[in-house]
Amino acid sequence: MPEAEPADPSDADAGLPSGGGAGTPAPTGPAAPPVADPAVPALARSWPVGIRPPVVRGWEPPATAYSRGHRGVDLGAVPGAPVRAVVPGRVSFAGRVAGRGVVSVELSGTGSPPLRTTYGPVRASVHQGDEVLAGTVLGTVEATRDAHCGPTSCLHWGLLRGAVYLNPLSLLPPWLLGLGPSRLLPLDGPPPKH
Repeated sequence: MPEAEPADPSDADAGLPSGGGAGTPAPTGPAAPPVADPAVPALARSWPVGIRPPVVRGWEPPATAYSRGHRGVDLGAVPGAPVRAVVPGRVSFAGRVAGRGVVSVELSGTGSPPLRTTYGPVRASVHQGDEVLAGTVLGTVEATRDAHCGPTSCLHWGLLRGAVYLNPLSLLPPWLLGLGPSRLLPLDGPPPKH
């Protein structure tokens, strides 16, 4: 029996956009840079889609479990664009939720319960139980008929630990977010702390 994603009637995330639909205005510009979440290690070395996609709607954590919010980020992406795993792990779900394709990946070595990324809408090319490496193509962005991302299409990228939503941009190091200078690291690991 497939592992079910947590249900949240105010968001129905499982990799899907939240707070969208009738009466919700489309995003008007790029989102502000994220504030790093100390509970999330910056493990990723690339974006899930594209090289540096625009963040068309940012992380907006809800005040309560059932409040409105945006439990992930929306990245500008064209239909058919490859969606890649940002960190190695195991596919915990690949299927349809509310008519949209969703892929979830449980991230290796991230504690208990482990971190889990969600991606949608995605036409999956992986299956539940598949082991993936960072950069593995999980599928392609599906075209959608809703106005969630305005006139463009997007990939909703989410991050959870158990049933707690976290900011997925926290997985990216500052240099990849454009928040600091690039640094070359030695091949044998991070530099020593002083």
